Amino acid sequence: MKPAPFDYVAAASLEEAVAALAAANGEARVLAGGQTLGPMLNLRLAAPRQLVDIGRIAALKRIGESGGKLVIGSGVTHAMLEDRSDPSPAVRLMCHVASKIAYRAVRTRGTIGGSVAHADPAADWLATLLLLDAELTIFGAAGRRMTPIRDFMRGAFATALAPTEVLEAISFAKLSAGARWGYVRIARKEGEFPEAIGAALFDAARAEARIVVGALDAPPRPLPALAEAVARDGLDAAPPERVKDAVAAAAPGLDPVALQLHSVAVGRALRQALAS
Repeated sequence: MKPAPFDYVAAASLEEAVAALAAANGEARVLAGGQTLGPMLNLRLAAPRQLVDIGRIAALKRIGESGGKLVIGSGVTHAMLEDRSDPSPAVRLMCHVASKIAYRAVRTRGTIGGSVAHADPAADWLATLLLLDAELTIFGAAGRRMTPIRDFMRGAFATALAPTEVLEAISFAKLSAGARWGYVRIARKEGEFPEAIGAALFDAARAEARIVVGALDAPPRPLPALAEAVARDGLDAAPPERVKDAVAAAAPGLDPVALQLHSVAVGRALRQALAS
């Protein structure tokens, strides 16, 4: 099957992209890496009147620092993150996550912003950015606005982005050198979307402790009480039953198999983060 007919605009700037989206009256889609939207077009699961390609906007492909935060443009590819040589803990986490997404050919085209904006509940970046307490910069006709990642995803494939807005960048605080993290995904085979995600981050110097369960039928969920207990008492505070209770409370309605998978993922992430 081939896509339904559409017009194509290659935007040279965010301003051009937003103007094109506004002119389409809600009938346009943003094209970044195209690794998700392309198949959707071919299967006619998406049939926009216009595609607005932001893949040529150089400003979206930058990685830098500002005010003690790492700032990643939404057009940065998974491969660009996978190949970073920065030894800092946050970047090592990003490298690890990026390396597990699909296959190298996909990672060279797919973008972090495209993944976040698509908001597939099983996407690795959603859980990772919640773990890092990231903030998103969104660009629209009225200018820029900031929104925390925890408020961005409204549900499966639903976000806080308006039809005339573009995700511009992702930022999060740099971790201390002693920060420790764990990230575990359970999938049927390498390269597939995970069926369960467990992620943990402990940074004693910054008094930060977070645990996230992802790949749910909804946005990823934090486990704050469990994170606080583990930060205080170590792995003794996270026996399997307590982990399962925390996951069940955060994501009610999981069937027994899904609950077990997610609990195992969280438990493994904790052990990975706190292993001596």
